[in-house]
Amino acid sequence: MELIIFDLETTGLSPAANDIIQIAAVRLQFGKVVHTDTFSTFVNPGCRIPSFIVSYTGITDADVRNAPSVGPALEAFSRFVGAGTLVAHNGHRFDMPFIHEACRKRGLRTREVDYADSVHLSRRVWAGQRRHGLDLVVERLGLNTAAHRRHDARGDVGLLAEAVAQMWRRITPDCACLPVPVYKGFLPSVSGS
Repeated sequence: MELIIFDLETTGLSPAANDIIQIAAVRLQFGKVVHTDTFSTFVNPGCRIPSFIVSYTGITDADVRNAPSVGPALEAFSRFVGAGTLVAHNGHRFDMPFIHEACRKRGLRTREVDYADSVHLSRRVWAGQRRHGLDLVVERLGLNTAAHRRHDARGDVGLLAEAVAQMWRRITPDCACLPVPVYKGFLPSVSGS
Protein backbone atom coordinates (compact mmCIF):
# COMPACT_ATOMS: atom_id res chain seq x y z
CA MET A 1 0.00 0.00 0.00
CA GLU A 2 1.31 3.44 -0.97
CA LEU A 3 0.71 6.46 1.23
CA ILE A 4 1.57 10.07 0.47
CA ILE A 5 2.38 11.81 3.73
CA PHE A 6 1.85 15.53 3.26
CA ASP A 7 1.59 18.85 5.03
CA LEU A 8 0.46 22.36 4.14
CA GLU A 9 1.41 25.74 5.52
CA THR A 10 -1.17 28.49 5.04
CA THR A 11 -1.75 32.22 5.56
CA GLY A 12 -4.20 31.46 8.40
CA LEU A 13 -6.64 28.92 9.78
CA SER A 14 -9.71 29.52 7.59
CA PRO A 15 -9.92 27.67 4.25
CA ALA A 16 -12.47 30.26 3.06
CA ALA A 17 -10.41 33.34 3.99
CA ASN A 18 -6.81 32.07 3.77
CA ASP A 19 -4.62 30.27 1.27
CA ILE A 20 -1.78 27.77 0.91
CA ILE A 21 1.84 28.99 1.03
CA GLN A 22 3.73 25.67 1.12
CA ILE A 23 3.14 22.01 0.24
CA ALA A 24 5.49 19.16 1.10
CA ALA A 25 5.08 15.40 0.76
CA VAL A 26 6.97 12.13 0.92
CA ARG A 27 6.01 8.67 -0.29
CA LEU A 28 5.58 5.77 2.15
CA GLN A 29 5.48 2.27 0.64
CA PHE A 30 4.46 -0.69 2.78
CA GLY A 31 5.46 1.10 5.95
CA LYS A 32 8.83 2.40 4.73
CA VAL A 33 9.62 6.06 4.04
CA VAL A 34 11.02 6.57 0.53
CA HIS A 35 13.31 9.51 1.34
CA THR A 36 14.26 9.93 -2.32
CA ASP A 37 10.63 10.37 -3.47
CA THR A 38 9.54 13.75 -2.17
CA PHE A 39 7.58 16.81 -3.25
CA SER A 40 8.08 20.35 -1.99
CA THR A 41 7.09 23.79 -3.19
CA PHE A 42 6.42 27.21 -1.83
CA VAL A 43 3.13 28.61 -3.11
CA ASN A 44 2.38 32.21 -4.01
CA PRO A 45 -1.00 33.01 -2.39
CA GLY A 46 -1.36 36.29 -4.29
CA CYS A 47 -1.31 38.35 -1.07
CA ARG A 48 1.08 39.35 1.69
CA ILE A 49 1.78 36.73 4.33
CA PRO A 50 0.61 37.96 7.76
CA SER A 51 3.43 38.70 10.20
CA PHE A 52 2.20 36.14 12.75
CA ILE A 53 2.41 33.43 10.05
CA VAL A 54 5.94 34.58 9.12
CA SER A 55 6.88 34.29 12.81
CA TYR A 56 5.23 30.88 13.14
CA THR A 57 6.45 29.25 9.89
CA GLY A 58 9.50 31.28 8.91
CA ILE A 59 8.00 31.60 5.41
CA THR A 60 8.27 35.14 4.04
CA ASP A 61 6.87 37.06 1.06
CA ALA A 62 10.33 36.72 -0.54
CA ASP A 63 10.08 32.91 -0.29
CA VAL A 64 6.80 32.80 -2.22
CA ARG A 65 7.38 35.72 -4.64
CA ASN A 66 8.52 33.53 -7.57
CA ALA A 67 6.69 30.38 -6.51
CA PRO A 68 3.79 28.92 -8.51
CA SER A 69 0.32 30.17 -7.65
CA VAL A 70 -2.08 27.91 -5.77
CA GLY A 71 -3.72 26.23 -8.80
CA PRO A 72 -0.51 25.15 -10.58
CA ALA A 73 1.08 24.12 -7.26
CA LEU A 74 -1.87 21.88 -6.42
CA GLU A 75 -1.85 20.40 -9.93
CA ALA A 76 1.85 19.53 -9.55
CA PHE A 77 1.09 18.00 -6.14
CA SER A 78 -1.76 15.98 -7.65
CA ARG A 79 0.63 14.57 -10.29
CA PHE A 80 3.06 13.56 -7.50
CA VAL A 81 0.28 11.86 -5.52
CA GLY A 82 -0.86 9.73 -8.44
CA ALA A 83 -3.00 6.88 -7.12
CA GLY A 84 -1.58 7.04 -3.57
CA THR A 85 -3.63 7.53 -0.42
CA LEU A 86 -3.03 10.90 1.23
CA VAL A 87 -2.24 11.14 4.94
CA ALA A 88 -1.93 14.36 6.95
CA HIS A 89 -1.97 15.05 10.67
CA ASN A 90 -5.32 16.68 11.41
CA GLY A 91 -5.88 16.44 7.65
CA HIS A 92 -9.61 15.80 7.98
CA ARG A 93 -10.18 19.14 9.70
CA PHE A 94 -7.39 21.25 8.18
CA ASP A 95 -5.38 20.16 5.14
CA MET A 96 -8.11 18.55 3.04
CA PRO A 97 -10.62 21.40 3.57
CA PHE A 98 -7.90 23.84 2.46
CA ILE A 99 -7.29 21.86 -0.73
CA HIS A 100 -11.02 21.49 -1.41
CA GLU A 101 -11.65 25.21 -0.93
CA ALA A 102 -8.59 26.21 -2.99
CA CYS A 103 -9.87 24.08 -5.90
CA ARG A 104 -13.40 25.47 -5.52
CA LYS A 105 -12.27 29.13 -5.41
CA ARG A 106 -10.28 28.65 -8.61
CA GLY A 107 -12.87 26.55 -10.44
CA LEU A 108 -10.36 23.70 -10.89
CA ARG A 109 -11.58 20.37 -12.25
CA THR A 110 -11.03 17.78 -9.55
CA ARG A 111 -10.58 14.07 -9.11
CA GLU A 112 -11.48 11.96 -6.13
CA VAL A 113 -8.66 10.70 -3.88
CA ASP A 114 -8.55 8.62 -0.74
CA TYR A 115 -7.14 10.18 2.40
CA ALA A 116 -6.67 9.33 6.06
CA ASP A 117 -5.89 11.39 9.13
CA SER A 118 -2.85 10.29 11.12
CA VAL A 119 -4.54 11.55 14.31
CA HIS A 120 -6.64 8.37 14.03
CA LEU A 121 -3.47 6.24 14.06
CA SER A 122 -2.35 8.02 17.22
CA ARG A 123 -5.74 7.39 18.84
CA ARG A 124 -5.38 3.67 18.02
CA VAL A 125 -1.85 3.43 19.41
CA TRP A 126 -2.47 5.56 22.51
CA ALA A 127 -6.17 4.92 23.12
CA GLY A 128 -5.99 6.13 26.71
CA GLN A 129 -4.50 9.51 25.85
CA ARG A 130 -6.64 12.60 25.29
CA ARG A 131 -4.22 14.68 23.18
CA HIS A 132 -2.74 13.65 19.85
CA GLY A 133 -0.94 16.70 18.44
CA LEU A 134 2.11 16.02 16.28
CA ASP A 135 4.55 17.25 18.93
CA LEU A 136 3.10 14.76 21.46
CA VAL A 137 3.17 11.92 18.92
CA VAL A 138 6.81 12.69 18.10
CA GLU A 139 7.65 12.78 21.82
CA ARG A 140 5.82 9.49 22.54
CA LEU A 141 7.72 7.78 19.72
CA GLY A 142 11.06 9.27 20.79
CA LEU A 143 11.75 10.64 17.30
CA ASN A 144 14.84 12.80 16.75
CA THR A 145 13.67 16.30 15.80
CA ALA A 146 17.12 17.81 15.25
CA ALA A 147 16.99 17.55 11.44
CA HIS A 148 13.40 18.79 11.11
CA ARG A 149 12.25 22.40 11.35
CA ARG A 150 8.75 22.45 12.87
CA HIS A 151 6.01 24.47 11.15
CA ASP A 152 7.86 24.28 7.86
CA ALA A 153 5.97 21.73 5.74
CA ARG A 154 9.23 20.00 4.74
CA GLY A 155 10.26 19.47 8.36
CA ASP A 156 6.80 18.52 9.54
CA VAL A 157 6.30 16.00 6.75
CA GLY A 158 9.63 14.35 7.53
CA LEU A 159 8.64 13.88 11.17
CA LEU A 160 5.11 12.83 10.28
CA ALA A 161 6.30 10.20 7.80
CA GLU A 162 8.50 8.57 10.45
CA ALA A 163 5.66 8.78 12.98
CA VAL A 164 3.10 7.27 10.59
CA ALA A 165 5.48 4.44 9.66
CA GLN A 166 6.06 3.56 13.33
CA MET A 167 2.40 3.84 14.37
CA TRP A 168 1.25 1.82 11.34
CA ARG A 169 3.71 -1.00 12.09
CA ARG A 170 2.58 -1.08 15.74
CA ILE A 171 -1.03 -1.66 14.68
CA THR A 172 -0.54 -3.67 11.45
CA PRO A 173 3.04 -5.06 11.33
CA ASP A 174 2.85 -6.04 7.63
CA CYS A 175 1.44 -2.61 6.66
CA ALA A 176 -0.85 -4.31 4.14
CA CYS A 177 -3.87 -2.16 4.96
CA LEU A 178 -4.49 1.13 6.70
CA PRO A 179 -6.18 0.41 10.08
CA VAL A 180 -8.05 3.75 10.30
CA PRO A 181 -10.97 5.38 8.46
CA VAL A 182 -10.27 6.33 4.86
CA TYR A 183 -12.20 9.29 3.49
CA LYS A 184 -12.87 10.64 0.00
CA GLY A 185 -11.33 13.98 -0.89
CA PHE A 186 -10.36 15.96 -3.96
CA LEU A 187 -7.25 17.06 -5.80
CA PRO A 188 -7.04 18.88 -9.12
CA SER A 189 -7.48 16.67 -12.18
CA VAL A 190 -4.31 16.21 -14.18
CA SER A 191 -3.84 14.61 -17.60
CA GLY A 192 -4.64 10.94 -17.38
CA SER A 193 -6.72 11.25 -14.20
